[in-house]
Amino acid sequence: MGDKRLSAEEVSELYERHGPALVVYACGYVVNTACAEDVVHGVFQRLLAGHVGPLEYATGYLYRAVRNAALNARRNGTRDASLDEPCFVHREGNREAALALQRALSELPEEQRAVVVMRIWDGLTLQEAAEATGVPLNTAASRYRYAIEKLRERLQPYELKPREKERDEER
Repeated sequence: MGDKRLSAEEVSELYERHGPALVVYACGYVVNTACAEDVVHGVFQRLLAGHVGPLEYATGYLYRAVRNAALNARRNGTRDASLDEPCFVHREGNREAALALQRALSELPEEQRAVVVMRIWDGLTLQEAAEATGVPLNTAASRYRYAIEKLRERLQPYELKPREKERDEER
Protein backbone atom coordinates (compact mmCIF):
# COMPACT_ATOMS: atom_id res chain seq x y z
CA MET A 1 0.00 0.00 0.00
CA GLY A 2 3.19 2.02 0.32
CA ASP A 3 3.43 5.61 -0.94
CA LYS A 4 -0.08 6.34 -2.17
CA ARG A 5 -3.38 6.94 -0.47
CA LEU A 6 -5.86 4.10 -0.54
CA SER A 7 -8.43 3.88 -3.31
CA ALA A 8 -12.10 3.28 -2.52
CA GLU A 9 -11.65 -0.30 -3.72
CA GLU A 10 -8.69 -0.85 -1.37
CA VAL A 11 -10.64 0.62 1.55
CA SER A 12 -13.57 -1.63 0.70
CA GLU A 13 -11.29 -4.67 0.61
CA LEU A 14 -9.84 -3.72 4.02
CA TYR A 15 -13.35 -3.31 5.41
CA GLU A 16 -14.44 -6.71 4.08
CA ARG A 17 -11.31 -8.35 5.47
CA HIS A 18 -11.03 -6.66 8.87
CA GLY A 19 -14.36 -4.95 9.63
CA PRO A 20 -16.03 -7.67 11.73
CA ALA A 21 -12.88 -8.27 13.82
CA LEU A 22 -12.46 -4.53 14.35
CA VAL A 23 -16.01 -4.34 15.73
CA VAL A 24 -15.13 -7.11 18.19
CA TYR A 25 -11.96 -5.21 19.10
CA ALA A 26 -13.87 -1.96 19.60
CA CYS A 27 -16.35 -3.76 21.87
CA GLY A 28 -13.46 -4.28 24.27
CA TYR A 29 -13.42 -0.53 24.80
CA VAL A 30 -17.00 0.66 24.40
CA VAL A 31 -18.84 -2.58 25.27
CA ASN A 32 -21.78 -1.63 23.09
CA THR A 33 -22.16 -3.16 19.66
CA ALA A 34 -23.84 -0.16 18.05
CA CYS A 35 -21.14 2.20 19.31
CA ALA A 36 -18.40 -0.23 18.25
CA GLU A 37 -19.87 -0.35 14.74
CA ASP A 38 -20.05 3.46 14.66
CA VAL A 39 -16.39 3.66 15.71
CA VAL A 40 -15.28 1.25 12.99
CA HIS A 41 -17.39 2.96 10.33
CA GLY A 42 -15.90 6.31 11.34
CA VAL A 43 -12.37 5.01 10.86
CA PHE A 44 -13.23 3.71 7.39
CA GLN A 45 -15.01 6.95 6.48
CA ARG A 46 -11.80 8.83 7.30
CA LEU A 47 -9.90 6.47 5.01
CA LEU A 48 -12.42 6.95 2.20
CA ALA A 49 -12.38 10.72 2.59
CA GLY A 50 -8.60 10.73 2.25
CA HIS A 51 -8.04 12.20 5.73
CA VAL A 52 -5.32 9.65 6.33
CA GLY A 53 -1.92 9.79 4.72
CA PRO A 54 -0.13 6.88 3.08
CA LEU A 55 -0.17 3.72 5.17
CA GLU A 56 2.93 1.62 5.71
CA TYR A 57 1.00 -1.24 7.30
CA ALA A 58 -2.79 -0.95 7.00
CA THR A 59 -3.75 -3.60 9.56
CA GLY A 60 -1.68 -2.02 12.30
CA TYR A 61 -3.11 1.40 11.46
CA LEU A 62 -6.70 0.10 11.56
CA TYR A 63 -6.31 -1.44 15.01
CA ARG A 64 -4.64 1.70 16.40
CA ALA A 65 -7.23 3.99 14.81
CA VAL A 66 -10.16 1.90 16.09
CA ARG A 67 -8.64 1.81 19.58
CA ASN A 68 -8.17 5.58 19.64
CA ALA A 69 -11.64 6.27 18.22
CA ALA A 70 -13.24 3.86 20.72
CA LEU A 71 -11.40 5.49 23.62
CA ASN A 72 -12.53 8.91 22.38
CA ALA A 73 -16.12 7.69 22.11
CA ARG A 74 -15.97 6.29 25.63
CA ARG A 75 -14.36 9.45 27.00
CA ASN A 76 -16.94 11.66 25.24
CA GLY A 77 -19.77 9.56 26.66
CA THR A 78 -20.98 8.51 23.23
CA ARG A 79 -23.63 5.87 23.90
CA ASP A 80 -23.01 4.87 27.47
CA ALA A 81 -21.36 1.49 27.76
CA SER A 82 -23.67 -1.33 28.66
CA LEU A 83 -23.04 -5.01 29.17
CA ASP A 84 -26.70 -5.70 28.41
CA GLU A 85 -26.02 -6.00 24.70
CA PRO A 86 -23.48 -8.70 23.84
CA CYS A 87 -21.23 -8.31 20.81
CA PHE A 88 -21.27 -12.08 20.41
CA VAL A 89 -23.93 -14.67 19.77
CA HIS A 90 -23.45 -18.03 21.44
CA ARG A 91 -24.25 -20.89 19.07
CA GLU A 92 -26.56 -22.44 21.69
CA GLY A 93 -28.19 -19.05 22.33
CA ASN A 94 -26.59 -18.70 25.76
CA ARG A 95 -26.70 -14.94 26.27
CA GLU A 96 -24.91 -15.22 29.62
CA ALA A 97 -21.96 -17.01 27.99
CA ALA A 98 -21.80 -14.38 25.24
CA LEU A 99 -21.71 -11.60 27.83
CA ALA A 100 -19.07 -13.50 29.82
CA LEU A 101 -16.85 -13.71 26.73
CA GLN A 102 -17.32 -10.02 26.04
CA ARG A 103 -16.51 -9.14 29.65
CA ALA A 104 -13.48 -11.46 29.74
CA LEU A 105 -12.10 -9.93 26.54
CA SER A 106 -12.57 -6.39 27.83
CA GLU A 107 -10.71 -7.31 31.05
CA LEU A 108 -7.62 -8.53 29.20
CA PRO A 109 -4.66 -6.16 29.02
CA GLU A 110 -4.91 -4.14 25.82
CA GLU A 111 -1.85 -5.76 24.21
CA GLN A 112 -3.19 -9.26 24.80
CA ARG A 113 -6.71 -8.41 23.62
CA ALA A 114 -5.37 -6.99 20.37
CA VAL A 115 -3.38 -10.12 19.52
CA VAL A 116 -6.28 -12.45 20.42
CA VAL A 117 -8.74 -10.52 18.26
CA MET A 118 -6.28 -10.34 15.38
CA ARG A 119 -5.56 -14.06 15.62
CA ILE A 120 -9.03 -15.50 16.31
CA TRP A 121 -11.51 -13.08 14.72
CA ASP A 122 -9.32 -11.55 12.01
CA GLY A 123 -7.50 -14.79 11.13
CA LEU A 124 -4.05 -13.21 11.14
CA THR A 125 -1.00 -15.33 11.79
CA LEU A 126 1.03 -14.55 14.89
CA GLN A 127 3.68 -13.08 12.58
CA GLU A 128 1.09 -10.73 11.02
CA ALA A 129 -0.21 -9.78 14.49
CA ALA A 130 3.36 -9.06 15.58
CA GLU A 131 3.88 -6.81 12.56
CA ALA A 132 0.55 -5.05 13.12
CA THR A 133 1.38 -4.33 16.76
CA GLY A 134 5.05 -3.55 16.11
CA VAL A 135 6.46 -6.21 18.45
CA PRO A 136 8.71 -9.25 17.93
CA LEU A 137 7.04 -12.55 17.07
CA ASN A 138 7.94 -14.06 20.47
CA THR A 139 6.23 -11.16 22.26
CA ALA A 140 3.06 -11.53 20.19
CA ALA A 141 3.08 -15.30 20.81
CA SER A 142 3.47 -14.77 24.58
CA ARG A 143 0.68 -12.22 24.66
CA TYR A 144 -1.58 -14.61 22.78
CA ARG A 145 -0.73 -17.54 25.06
CA TYR A 146 -1.31 -15.52 28.26
CA ALA A 147 -4.60 -14.16 26.92
CA ILE A 148 -5.88 -17.61 25.98
CA GLU A 149 -4.98 -18.91 29.44
CA LYS A 150 -6.88 -16.05 31.08
CA LEU A 151 -9.90 -16.51 28.81
CA ARG A 152 -10.01 -20.25 29.47
CA GLU A 153 -9.87 -19.63 33.20
CA ARG A 154 -12.63 -17.01 33.14
CA LEU A 155 -14.85 -18.95 30.75
CA GLN A 156 -14.43 -22.37 32.34
CA PRO A 157 -17.99 -22.33 33.79
CA TYR A 158 -19.28 -22.15 30.21
CA GLU A 159 -17.15 -24.98 28.84
CA LEU A 160 -19.10 -27.70 27.07
CA LYS A 161 -19.60 -30.88 29.07
CA PRO A 162 -18.25 -34.11 27.45
CA ARG A 163 -21.74 -35.15 26.29
CA GLU A 164 -22.36 -31.69 24.78
CA LYS A 165 -18.98 -31.89 22.99
CA GLU A 166 -19.96 -35.20 21.41
CA ARG A 167 -23.30 -33.77 20.29
CA ASP A 168 -21.51 -30.71 18.88
CA GLU A 169 -19.04 -32.90 16.95
CA GLU A 170 -21.91 -34.86 15.39
CA ARG A 171 -23.35 -31.67 13.86
